[in-house]
Amino acid sequence: MSAKALPSSGSSPQTPQTFLAFDFGLKRTGVASGNTLTRTASPQATIAAEGDARFTAIAARIREWQPDALVVGVPFHPDGASHDNTVRARKFARQLRGRFGLPVMEVDERYSTTEAIASGAADADAASACIILEQYLRSLP
Repeated sequence: MSAKALPSSGSSPQTPQTFLAFDFGLKRTGVASGNTLTRTASPQATIAAEGDARFTAIAARIREWQPDALVVGVPFHPDGASHDNTVRARKFARQLRGRFGLPVMEVDERYSTTEAIASGAADADAASACIILEQYLRSLP
């Protein structure tokens, strides 16, 4: 699993940054919030919407949390090969970047949903978004 580094935002290393992470799905999108101060993530209510309705709900979350950047989980086959959902998640990341003008990092999210279900999470989508965000936060210097 790998994460792309956050582009320099001109802030000092001591300035905490806030993130929203997304576990993209066709019908549901898991959401988590977190920051560089605690390097932990908290699940938020999963967005059960498609198309523009999904982006309306995301816009409300962005207004609420005022994140410095967004993180999107991108799924791959176990051998690292892309599949249809890889393409969909990357398109979603591009749409977020274009609609909201925030930096968007992509994280290899192989096994995040499996891990979330195994942990007994009540909302596997939100728990998966937490796993994705915490993985990204661990990758930061």
